[in-house]
Amino acid sequence: MKLTLVGAGPGDPELITLKGIRALRAANVVLYDALAAEALLDYAPAEALRIFVGKRAGMHSAQQREINEMIVDYARRYGHVVRLKGGDPFVFGRGQEEKDYAELHGLTVEVVPGISSALAVPALHGIPLTERGLARSFWVVTGTTRQGSLADDLVHAARSSATVVILMGMKQLPLITREFKRHRGPHEPVAIIQNGSRPDMKMGVGNVSTIEGIVTREGLDSPAIIIVGPVVRNTQQPTQQAVEEIIRQLPTIVRQPQH
Repeated sequence: MKLTLVGAGPGDPELITLKGIRALRAANVVLYDALAAEALLDYAPAEALRIFVGKRAGMHSAQQREINEMIVDYARRYGHVVRLKGGDPFVFGRGQEEKDYAELHGLTVEVVPGISSALAVPALHGIPLTERGLARSFWVVTGTTRQGSLADDLVHAARSSATVVILMGMKQLPLITREFKRHRGPHEPVAIIQNGSRPDMKMGVGNVSTIEGIVTREGLDSPAIIIVGPVVRNTQQPTQQAVEEIIRQLPTIVRQPQH
């Protein structure tokens, strides 16, 4: 009985690792979430079970318990379960909970890291997280705690001079911009990128004073990444023509609609 936790990367199916593909090819069951590209399921054997277990807003504790139980049940019945998770399993992915539960119930567990969207999406759009003379470090933080409040670490990050990458923060955007205005001033640059490696990508660029209006104008929503800091200063709001060019350059497999 085996569980392999596989990071699917940030959405573009070409950004999964070779080791992740090998794990999928050896799967008897694939449990996948909403942020994993469905095109990756084609790597699994035709006879493998493919079971959707996610939703974009994140897992509540009862649903996570159900997934933990499914992992053990399917491993006992079929042998090898691949848990395909968007990004990296151990970056806000609750991978450790699934690993601990599986090991507690006698499963062998292997972890295949994935490229986190916190790193990949800024890079795909030309935003460096560190830059000589401008940003010597970066934070990756969640925008929301389990209780739905603003995360304390985000307040600490706002007080720093580092680049800050915020995941799961769109519902808290007014509070986030307020904190950065307080500690960095009204002109601190911000970029928000939704579905950053997919053909339905949307992007808004401004500062902490203007970004909420830009979000409304551009129709931005979750899942999105918020990037705050001087490294955003040279990033421009993409024109429709630029967005279409980005989509055109995506591999054909990415441009195919997901069902």
